[in-house]
Amino acid sequence: MSAEDIRVEGSSAEGSGIENVSIEALDLGGLTLTPSTLVFIVLGLTLAAFIWGRFRYDLVALAALLGSVMLGLVPAESAFTGFGHPAVITVAAVLVLSRGFERSGVVDIIANQVLKVGENLLLQLLVLVGTVVLLSGVMNNVGALALLLPVAMRLAREHNTSPSLLLMPLAFGSLLGGLTTMIGTPPNIIISSYRRNVTDEAFSMFSFSPVGIAVALVGLAFIVLVGWRLTPKRSGQASTDEMFDTANYLVELKVGEESKAKGLTLQQLRDELDETIPVLAVVRDDNRRAGYNFHGALEEGDILLLEAGPDELQMLEDKVGLSAIAELEEDPEAEDAEGDKDPVNKKESAQDRQPVDTEGLQLIEAVVRNDSMMINRSVRQLRLNHQFGLHLVAVARDGGRLKQRLRDIRFKNGDVLLLQGSENEMSDSLASLGCLPLASRELHLGQPRKLAMSIAIFALAIVAMLFDLLPAAVAMSSAALISLLIGVLPLREGYQAIDGPVIVLLAAMIPVGEALETSGGADLIANALLGFGSDWPVVVTMIGLFLLSMLLSNVVNNAAAALLMAPIAVSLANGFDVSLDPFLMVVAVSASCAFLTPIGHQSNTLVLGPGGYRFGDYWKLGLPLSLVVLVVAIPMILLVWPL
Repeated sequence: MSAEDIRVEGSSAEGSGIENVSIEALDLGGLTLTPSTLVFIVLGLTLAAFIWGRFRYDLVALAALLGSVMLGLVPAESAFTGFGHPAVITVAAVLVLSRGFERSGVVDIIANQVLKVGENLLLQLLVLVGTVVLLSGVMNNVGALALLLPVAMRLAREHNTSPSLLLMPLAFGSLLGGLTTMIGTPPNIIISSYRRNVTDEAFSMFSFSPVGIAVALVGLAFIVLVGWRLTPKRSGQASTDEMFDTANYLVELKVGEESKAKGLTLQQLRDELDETIPVLAVVRDDNRRAGYNFHGALEEGDILLLEAGPDELQMLEDKVGLSAIAELEEDPEAEDAEGDKDPVNKKESAQDRQPVDTEGLQLIEAVVRNDSMMINRSVRQLRLNHQFGLHLVAVARDGGRLKQRLRDIRFKNGDVLLLQGSENEMSDSLASLGCLPLASRELHLGQPRKLAMSIAIFALAIVAMLFDLLPAAVAMSSAALISLLIGVLPLREGYQAIDGPVIVLLAAMIPVGEALETSGGADLIANALLGFGSDWPVVVTMIGLFLLSMLLSNVVNNAAAALLMAPIAVSLANGFDVSLDPFLMVVAVSASCAFLTPIGHQSNTLVLGPGGYRFGDYWKLGLPLSLVVLVVAIPMILLVWPL
């Protein structure tokens, strides 16, 4: 195998450690693989892995980076410079500040007002989507959605509205709101930083606002007036009992004199059964104690309230001698006439005819986030009960309850879980697991002093950025540090707020994206687009760039889409000999328009389970909304950022 040196100039790699890189073309038995070909192979495999979804996107991005290093596309000494890139630091700081807003009560005040809207669906949509648009402009858009998702669920329950009519518009609103400022969404931060590498001057905090606000307002109007009618109306998803039909799965079993369960703790009972059947409560002397809070041994006469179907009921009777309590009056003659001697059918019939009261059992719904540690793991592997103090009661997926045994379920992002646990510890446990609570909760207004300090710190950071006193990464990091030092946010929560997979994705894909340019790959794609659109006005090529970037963002992370499309946009602008800014703005807007699939953005995935949506539901609203954004964005970009 021989090698031929090829020197490529990299304009956008200035200051990144990949300037004027010497890259080798590989000769494999007469087949020459140029650097650009190698980059396309790496990116093709990376995109295929993103779409496949078998491995988490941060692992895929890291594999792409290491593969690029081994192929000589990225110098080994520059492989991990992305972790110190201003865009990565800014994203991490914004995530910390967003959690600080939540902790201080800024968002709770807004959410408390949102809950006061009446039964009018259009008003509910206007207030909910409008609020998430505003919040997404000053905090992470996934964080803004996570804060308002429980509010939307409570609105749906209180007014008997299908959540499917509210949640998809809410998710899309969070994406629209992110367009309005530099810190609203990672693609804007990436594009701003990329412009600084190319021109030595970054986009400012509100450079994105004229186009972003216009797109967000028109998108908001479209969603509220027309778009919600394109979402499916799914019934039976608004409450715990309706989604999981919980009460009709609960049975009361009594510990008898000869029962093997007598003298066992609940954990010993689970070990004996080798099952994860959740015991929700134990009744002794007319006092009912929640299962997570019962630590003693079972006694004769105890009544166990637990979740079980016919097969589990038979197993409980056979293995530990627990029998269902028949509290209904039965007609022996009718029973004899029907010839029904099956005890399991009796238990099932009694269960269906007299559901058990679930009040006070500390049941809560939560949705599994994209970055959750639960994904592809079972309840036993996670040790939910031992490590997190949580009992898994049921799992819903694609709008319906899963019927398989709990111990056999491997969790997926978007799954809705019904859990039981201590109210005091539930919040920390869900945060550690990477789950978002959906059940109704009391809103708290935070501490006024911390609330005021949180707003003041953020305002000072914005002022420093507006007057070019500090770069965005330094200003946002300073604000995050001050918030931690003065106690607006505990240090542990600050670290938890940083989305590790997103940080690794950005840090790994930045050198790979730069290799696309330094290898000449971006120029090849740009030349192909230039040749295709040579007889058309520049605006037609901009529309093509918009559509390509938008389609890419619907199958890969939007930050990765921005990183890959930015070099192509610059090459196109240079080919037409026009300003870079309108082309970079096209990428910034289109990379955040992941409206077509539930996998294009975390916001879309978060509402998949709670809304009862299916994969094909998203394009019905997402496609017309994408076209609306395109029609509004291109003229606004040309108006604000002329060629």
